[in-house]
Amino acid sequence: MSGIKSNEDQFKALANNTNEEPFVMLNLLKFNKEGGREAYFQYIKESGPYVEGVGAKVTYFGIPKELLQGMEDWDLLMLVQYPSRKAFLKMANNPDYVKVHDEFRKNALERAVLYATDPVKFKAILS
Repeated sequence: MSGIKSNEDQFKALANNTNEEPFVMLNLLKFNKEGGREAYFQYIKESGPYVEGVGAKVTYFGIPKELLQGMEDWDLLMLVQYPSRKAFLKMANNPDYVKVHDEFRKNALERAVLYATDPVKFKAILS
């Protein structure tokens, strides 16, 4: 069973979200045991021009270590800032990006979590 099936209802919600502000996509990734890491790093290399082409950038790239709460382990955590949801959808619907995605990312991952997140004004919470 693949753990990378898209949630179509949430894709529709993202597409219908009127917020045009920048957002961060949280990526939690578990590689396939056979060649997954290598395939994913090739995906990063090949998808870079499409990510940059919509004005997005990787803001954090890390290896999860000590799991203090929860049960799932991950091989990689990545945060990607997009200028808007429209920019993300433009990239995700680009036929050339889709080819790269299908060739490398789908084959690289056992499971993944992608979470579109909106920033919270931390000082406003404390007030």
